[in-house]
Amino acid sequence: MPDDPPSKRQALQATGTFNPRAGQVRHALFQHPEFFDPEDLLQLKYETLRALEQDGYSIAQAAGEFGLSRPTIYQARSQFAAGGLEGLLPHKRGPKRAHKLSSEVRQFLAEERQADPHLAGPELARRVRRRFGLKLHRRTIEKALPPRAKRGRSSPG
Repeated sequence: MPDDPPSKRQALQATGTFNPRAGQVRHALFQHPEFFDPEDLLQLKYETLRALEQDGYSIAQAAGEFGLSRPTIYQARSQFAAGGLEGLLPHKRGPKRAHKLSSEVRQFLAEERQADPHLAGPELARRVRRRFGLKLHRRTIEKALPPRAKRGRSSPG
C-alpha cells in the first residue's frame, strides 16, 4: 500500500507558501478553516489584497486582521500588480545564473587553458581580474572549465 500523501502543511512548506505565523491571523474568514487556511500564505496574501481593494481596508487594518506585516502587504501588492496571482508565489533568491561568467569570459578561460593546459584556478583568476576587472573564485573557474586529463599510468595499448 502506498504511503499516505503528504499533508497540506508539508506541501505548503515544500513550496515556500507556509505561513509560520498562522496564529496571528484574526480575520473572520480564517477562523473556521474549512476552505480559508491561515497556514496558506498565498491564499492569505490574496485575501489581504482583496480586503484592501474590495472592502476598503487600510494597510494597518489589513496587517492586524491578516497577521502580515505592512511591508509584506506592500510587497504583495506590487508583486500582484506585476505578475497576478503567480507574482505572489515565492521565487528563488539570489542570482539566477553565473552572471560573471559571460561567454566572453568563458572563451578567454578556454583560450588561456588551451595555450597552457597546466594553468590552475588561482592563476586563471588573476588573469581574469587583470583582463576584465572581475574577481572570480578559483573554484568557480575550475567548475566552468572542462576537467583536465587525469595524470597517472597510461593503460597498455
